[in-house]
Amino acid sequence: MISSVEANGVPDFLWVPGMGLDERSSARVRSRVGGRVLSLPGMGLRTQVPAFPGLVQRLRDRPGVAPVVLVGHSQSCLLVAAAAVGDPRVVGLLLLGPTPDPRLRRFAVLAARWVRTAAHEPWWQVPLVLRQWLHTGPRAMAALWRQTVRERLDEVLRRVGVPVVVVRGERDALVPRDWALRLAGCAPDGRLVELPGAAHMVVHTRPDDVARIVRELAAELAG
Repeated sequence: MISSVEANGVPDFLWVPGMGLDERSSARVRSRVGGRVLSLPGMGLRTQVPAFPGLVQRLRDRPGVAPVVLVGHSQSCLLVAAAAVGDPRVVGLLLLGPTPDPRLRRFAVLAARWVRTAAHEPWWQVPLVLRQWLHTGPRAMAALWRQTVRERLDEVLRRVGVPVVVVRGERDALVPRDWALRLAGCAPDGRLVELPGAAHMVVHTRPDDVARIVRELAAELAG
C-alpha cells in the first residue's frame, strides 16, 4: 500500500508496537496514513528478548535506506529513540505515550498507575489488547520489561538530532504530564501534544487524532 505520506514525497513512517502488542495495534491509524510495522521480541514476537543493546540493534538493522520517521508506543518509545541516535536515515520521531518514567519502576506504584489509567480506557478495546498480549506471550513481555525498565528515555533524547513529537493522553497516569514535558524539553527539537480525554492506548482509541499528528509532522518535514 502506498501511503499519503509516501505519495507526497515525505519520508515513510515505521511503526513499532508497544510492549506485548503487535501490528494490530496501529492498524486503524495506518489505514488512514499508511506506513510499515516492525515487530520486535516482546513487541509482537514471541521470541527470546535480547539485552537492550541487542534490541536497539534489531531496529537499526531494519531493511531499507530511505529516510524514515520512527513511531514508538509506550515501551517501544525508548527503543526508537535509541535507534535514532546516529542513524542518518531517521528524520523524525513520534512518541505515543512514552514510558518508562523512572519514578514508576516500583511494581506497586506502576500497578496503581496502570489501574488508574485503565479506568479511562474504552471497554471495547480490551479484547483487542488481550489477543495481542496472548500472541506475544507473558514471558516475552516480562523479559522486555526487565531489559528496558532501567534505561532513561530522557537522557537518550538529549542525543537525538531530529524533530521529536511527544503525544500524551490527558488521562494517562502512566505518562504524567511533567514527565511528558520533560521528554519534549530534553529533545533539541521537541514538542508535546496532549489529547483531551484520552488515556494510554491512543494508537488504538484515537486513530483520527494520531493520524492528524502524523500528517502535521509529515508536512513539517516536507517543508
